[in-house]
Formats: sequence, C-alpha cells, structure tokens
Amino acid sequence: MTETKAANDRHGSGDGAAPHYWQGTFIGDEEAGRHLADLPAAVEAALATVLETETVLAACDALATALRDPAHPVRARLAAHLPEGEDPAVLAELGSLLGRRELTRKLRRELGSATPGRLNRADPRETVYEAWAPVGLVAHIAPGNAATVAPLSIVEGLLAGNVNILKTSSADTLLTQHLMAELAALDPSGALAGRIVVLRFPSSRQEWLRLMCAPADAVAVWGGEGAVEGVAAHVPSGCRLVEWGHRISFAYLTGDAWSDAGTLDALADDVCLHEQQACSSPQVVYLDTEDEGEVFAFAERLAAVLAARPPAVTTASAGGAGGPDPAEEAELTTTELVARLEEHLGLTRVFAAPDGSWRVMADTRSPLTASPLHRSVWVKPLPRKRLIATLRPMRRYLQTAGLAGSRTDIAELSRTALAAGVTRVTPVGAMLESYAGEPHDGVYALQRYSRRVAVQADPARFATTSCLDDLARPVVLPQPAGPLLGKEDVQESARQVARADAELYFRSGGSTGAPALSIFSYDDYDTQMHAAARGLLAAGYDPVGDRTANLFYCGGMYGSFISFFSVLERLGGVQLPLSAGPDHRATARAIIDHGADTLFGMPSYLWQLLHAEADALRAYGGLRKVFYGGEHFTQEQQRTLKDTFGIEAVRSITYGSTDLGPLGYQCTESSGGVHHLHADLHTMEILDLAEDRPVAPGETGRLVFTTHARRGQHLGRYVIGDLGREVPGRCPCGRHAPRFELRGRTGDVMRVATYFLNHRRFLALAEERGGHRGELQIRLDAADARERLTVRVERAGATDPERLREVFLAGYPELRSAVTERLLDLVVEAVDGASLDRSPTSGKLLAVVDARR
Repeated sequence: MTETKAANDRHGSGDGAAPHYWQGTFIGDEEAGRHLADLPAAVEAALATVLETETVLAACDALATALRDPAHPVRARLAAHLPEGEDPAVLAELGSLLGRRELTRKLRRELGSATPGRLNRADPRETVYEAWAPVGLVAHIAPGNAATVAPLSIVEGLLAGNVNILKTSSADTLLTQHLMAELAALDPSGALAGRIVVLRFPSSRQEWLRLMCAPADAVAVWGGEGAVEGVAAHVPSGCRLVEWGHRISFAYLTGDAWSDAGTLDALADDVCLHEQQACSSPQVVYLDTEDEGEVFAFAERLAAVLAARPPAVTTASAGGAGGPDPAEEAELTTTELVARLEEHLGLTRVFAAPDGSWRVMADTRSPLTASPLHRSVWVKPLPRKRLIATLRPMRRYLQTAGLAGSRTDIAELSRTALAAGVTRVTPVGAMLESYAGEPHDGVYALQRYSRRVAVQADPARFATTSCLDDLARPVVLPQPAGPLLGKEDVQESARQVARADAELYFRSGGSTGAPALSIFSYDDYDTQMHAAARGLLAAGYDPVGDRTANLFYCGGMYGSFISFFSVLERLGGVQLPLSAGPDHRATARAIIDHGADTLFGMPSYLWQLLHAEADALRAYGGLRKVFYGGEHFTQEQQRTLKDTFGIEAVRSITYGSTDLGPLGYQCTESSGGVHHLHADLHTMEILDLAEDRPVAPGETGRLVFTTHARRGQHLGRYVIGDLGREVPGRCPCGRHAPRFELRGRTGDVMRVATYFLNHRRFLALAEERGGHRGELQIRLDAADARERLTVRVERAGATDPERLREVFLAGYPELRSAVTERLLDLVVEAVDGASLDRSPTSGKLLAVVDARR
C-alpha cells in the first residue's frame, strides 16, 4: 500500500471532508487551521535537513513515467480529480514536463548545475565556495484556470530546496493535492512530503492567507493585478513578491511577410490554439506600415483564414480554454460594437463571424489595445521607427512578440522589441511553443526561489577541499533497486540510447575483453568532468602552481586523454596536451622545455617513459607529482619514482570506467587502492563473490555501482568487474564520502590446474619477498601434458628469475601443490618492458593473458 493510499484510507480519500494536504496527510479545515498557526515551527523543522536535488528528480521522473502511461493506476487515480470536461491528456502533458531530462535541463539552464545546492568552488583556483540556497518557505497562490500550474509551481519550489505551501481556489478540484501526494509517495525518504502543503480555501478567508504569507520568504502569485494586490497586502517586509501576472503578446509582420499565405496560416494557428487564453497568444497584429489601406486589406485576408478554421471547443481542454462566460460574452459584444461605431469615423473596420465565434478588428491607431480574446484580434499599423515609443508605455504587461520577416528583419526587430519591454521573441506560428528551462516573464523561476550564497575559507586549510558539503554531511541518494547488470546488459542499453542523448561516443581500452561502447550526453559528460576535477583537487592537485603534461592515450574513441584535458580545462590548470607517444625522447624534451612538474598518465606508459629517459629527467629534477589512472603503481614502483626521480606525490587521478565515468577519488590521506566514492553521483554496493548478497563489513566482494546523474541510459546496479572492500570509519581528511579499497578484478583470478590463483598474489610476493620493482604479467598456455603458467617480469626491475620462482613456490601453497602434483608447469622469465602484452587502445598492461582458449 502506497503512502498516498494509506493516507486516503485514513482521511476519506482527500474528499470534501479532508480537502487539504499537509506534509503527507489529508486533513480537514479544523486541523488545517491548527497547523497554520504552527507553520513557522513546521518550516524550521523541515529546513533542518537538506533536500538532495536527486531526491526531487528521482520522484518526479517516476511520477512522469506513471502520468505518461494511460494504463498506470496512478494516472487513473488522478484522472478522477480532473476538472469536469478536462481532457485526461493533460496528465500526459504534465508528465512530459516532469521527466528527468526536462527538469535537469531546467536546473542547468536556470541555476547552472544539476546539483546547484552544493557548496562547490566558484573558481577552482580560489577557496571561495558558492551555491544556490533555498529562500526557505515559498507561498504559492495558484490561479483557478490552469490545472497544471499549481503542481508545477510546487515542483519549482522543491527543485530550489524550499518548503512550499500552496493555495488553490475553493472552486478547484483536489487534483493538485493528490498529485503532490503521489509525488511524495514515490520518495521513500519522506523528505518531499515534509516540504509540501496544499490548502483549498476561498480568497475571502483572509486570516488563512495572512497565516500562509506571514512566515514566507517568497510569495508567488498567479493572476491579474487584482489578485496580486489582494495578496501583496499580506506579504511581510523583506519577503519577495514573485508576480506571474497576465501579459499581452502581439505579432509583428513586415511587408514581405504579411503578403505570404503561409504567414497568415501560422498567425491563425497562434490565435486559435487555446482560444487566446495563454499569455503568449497574440492579441494584436502589427504591420510595418503607415498605410491604412494595407491594414484593412490584411485584416480582411486574416478574417478569411479564421473563417476556414474549425470551431472552438467549448468544453475545457488541455490548454485550460473553454467557452466565454457571461462576463466575457459582454466584453466581446461591447468591444465589437464600439469598433463598429468607429467605422463611421474611418478609424476601424470589423470583420466578424455571423455567430460571433471570431472577429478581426482593423484599427488605424497604433497604441496597444487588449483583446477580449476568444479569437478576437486587432490589426494595427506600426512602422518600426515608432515601435519603441508606442510599446514602451505598456512594458510592464508585454510578453511575447511573434515576428515574421527576413533574416535581417528578425535580427533587427528582435533587438527593438526587447528594448521596448518584450521578454520573449518567437517566429509567428510558434508563439505558444516553449522549451525546457525557458525564462518566464523575463526571469528564471528557480532563481526567484533561491539565494546565491558564498563562503570564503582559509586557502592554507582548504587547499584540497573542493566542496564544503563533503565535510559537513553525507550525501543521501535513493537506494538502488532492480536486477544486477553485467557488461552485456550495459552494452545493450547503450545500443538503445535515444539519438537526442547520444552526443559523445567512447570505447573502452579493451584490457579485459572486447572494447565496449559508452554513450554520453554532453550534460552528463560535463557533470562527470566537474566531479573528476573536484576529486583531483582532493588528491592534491594545485591548479595555480602545477604545470601538467597530459600523457594519457588518445585516439580510437578512447576517452582518457580527452577526459583529463576537459578536467584540466575546468580546473583552469596549465596543460601540455602531449598524449602517450612512442617517441620518449621528444616527450621528455617537451616536459623539460616547458617546465612541466606534474605528469598525468597510465602507470605502464609513465614507467616506460621515466626509465627510457631517466638520465635527462633526473638531470632536469623538476618533476614533483604523478597522477595515474587505469592501472596501479605498486608500492615498490612508487618508492622507485620517489627515490630515483625525486617525485614527491604519487596518487590515483581517479577510479572509474568508460561507461560509468569517475567513481572514486583519492584524498591526501589515501594510499594504495583506497578511494572515496563520488557519492553525489553514485551509490555503491559490495556483494559476495558467489551470491547476490552484501558481504560482511570489511570483507572483499564485487563492486556494484548505480549512477544517478545520467540522462538517457539507465546504469543501475552495474557489476563493474572490480573487487573491493569497505574501509570503515570516517577518513582523517574529514570527508563523509564512503571509502573503499580496490582489491583487483574478477579477471585477475585464474582457474589453473583445478586451483584458483590470483595475479595480485604473485605481484605481492614478487615485491615483498623477491624485491621486484617492475611490471609483472602472467601468461597461460595449454601444453601437451599439462598447463603452463609463465610469469613474465620486466628485466629492468627484476631479480633473478629462478630466485623469483622459488619465492612463488614458497609463498603460494596452492601454486606449490599444483606444481608438485605435476598438474602445472611454472616458468619465470625476464623480458623487456616493451615486449609485455598491452591493450592496443589504452596502453594498459594486460595482467593475465590466457592463451589456452
């Protein structure tokens, strides 16, 4: 039973006896009155916890999916609360606005990020942290003529992190209350329910209106001047009054455009859609002329086009338009009669349907005149030289200008219309169209419901802190659910990514199998590069002082070089984009000539470069930091880098994968395979090696990741192929992000001669007991009598091969048993590093080469 249904069962399904929704529960008038008196305390309690943006996005996306499905029970429940005659398709339309894609785009456009509430560095080179914070409590006064406005207004308040209290008209149904209840039921944390209150009462109930507005930090009012004035009286000093009032829109046509039949049809579309009930509907058509005859002639042509249009729908529609009420009928009649009387003065000419269903009123006077709507259009002359002077007096009421003309005309007239006070310019025929994140009446709603806040911190103490929130609290994301996904499942998902989301293609290096395709939107890529940049700061990268040689592999759709180019770009760091090339001398020369002191790259490539050009680079003496990715430097290799080349810091640049992006990062307190989780992007599980259950704390298991900040491709519960264990306790660096230690890959475990052997065990024995400091690779072959395991070690860092063979047999009981039982031949050979098998795309060393297949 959902939370919503349980609440409905307890409170009469939110009917007339319980018309209010208060923080998860339907209540009646008496209880609502008591709660209103305690509203300040309720707001303070809700604001004491942070609302994660992902919580809002996940719940809205789930609701959107339900609303777009005609057979979904949620949609069926909500359809029962639609206004009489309202087309149920309005629910699908609402669902199209609540999807993750649309809301994420809105967040990025209006607040600059998909997680705008996190205190990240405004400039990576400074320890100044900025974020968008909620204003606190937003009171929404909803209109009575648009079913979707109220719930969307609350969602905007939630995206900004606010507590929201909304008033609907006493004549409205309980659609908004039940929509919000369904939304809250899709959030298991309960955070959304705690930030939503929806009340239904008449505007005459002034005491309730006062109690709503008194503790508010912003009051959003939808309606005309009368509605705004009635609410403004209750808005306390210092509280933002956000007016979403009535606006007037017009079309403006140049001479070439108005003679085009296509322009007339497009204009008629704008007039007839929603019967001019939208603020963006044209009420006046201006012609770029001073010739009255042209005005009258155009009006007659427009009238003929309107006469051919199907009649208006007189019941409520998805756009909220219905037939005129008695007051509107009176205004229509009066406006038309006055215009007809002025025909005798030569000022006007009226063209109207016999049944009064449409009218075109040509007027020789230019000043803007409001239309009585319902397919009633003024046509007026207005030379462009007088456009600003004529329209600017009405600038407070202007919204959309639909323009038709040449490309040059559109460019010039757009600037002129904006200068006159228009906030929105569209082509004629598209005046009522919109896009995700579009400003409304000249402002971004999310910015009106937010505050821009900043924290300045001591540069010495916060040099490696990229996000203050990491030190303050853990990120809480929705728990992963659903089946486990393997590599093939993810590849199939990639093949189904919609074209609109497939903007950037990468292929993996293929070190553990065939190269896999990964597809990203640019928004997702940007989110991940910013996350990787924050992780690099945590690892000790200094964007002000470090001079970096980017030595990752490039080409063949491999993403490492491009990704870290993007990371450095976002950090504002100095970069030499060299990439990993075979000419080690030229690479070393560039490092020395341009004063690079920091190296980015794969361990195997950096190891080869440093040893090939050891004399020159030691003489240079300027290398200080190495950040590596894709593989691991062993402890012995790191000791060599520090002792031989004077390198001070050797750390992981990131832990990630081509398909999931950055997963973890090291801080200055981390070493070896220990990383922090990018907890604002992913959740992590550690599952048993043989069963799909969590391991005990501290045990090694399969790493399973669910990414939340991704558009177009679902990557939930992805078994990435790596092994790891949880590192308990809070890190000494102070971050709350969980820590884990990488313990190799599932592919590093080999079944040989009936035994399971692990590459990491060979490497540890070679280093700890054999003194080996180079690379190590295992090759498996099928011989005639028995299998053969060859340990290939780099000659430059190897001890005597026979000595290493003795170390392996003495320290690895399973290996010793296999050899003793004559099930396996063990060979150790020293080779040049260049002869070891590597991935042709990424340059990674292949830990295990199984040639038995």
